Amino acid sequence: MVTLLLDQTQLEVVLSPIERAASFHRDNLRIARDTITKVQLIDDAWTWLRGVPNPGTHIPGVLASGTWKAAGSVDFVLIRRRRPSVVIDLDGDEQYRRLILTTRHGLALTQALRLDVSHEPADVEEIVATAPTSTSKGRRRPVIRPRPA
Repeated sequence: MVTLLLDQTQLEVVLSPIERAASFHRDNLRIARDTITKVQLIDDAWTWLRGVPNPGTHIPGVLASGTWKAAGSVDFVLIRRRRPSVVIDLDGDEQYRRLILTTRHGLALTQALRLDVSHEPADVEEIVATAPTSTSKGRRRPVIRPRPA
């Protein structure tokens, strides 16, 4: 599973040595935060796959990794089996139009993107865990109790 680091200016997708080999990438992916237009949590990332690996690795139903090229689009893909994933749409990025990543930190990423973060990169799970929670002491929700018959 990839590690997602976030700071005020960029999202960094940290790849393990095996993920680097499978995707034919030497470095981690660094995406400018202002190019992220939409983040979607999905259950089946295989339905979002478009195009062919160039360069990349594809073992149907098991692994899809690397750069995937389709007509007018270039995506970075790292899909493992049928696990929860995230689709990140980009606008204005030099390299990619979409990232499709298998990660269990998708919800934390969507929450962390809404928060003010530090200048130093931090794991999205840590950002969400240490974020101050708002406690509203004003209005309370009414308790709805069933009426006796």
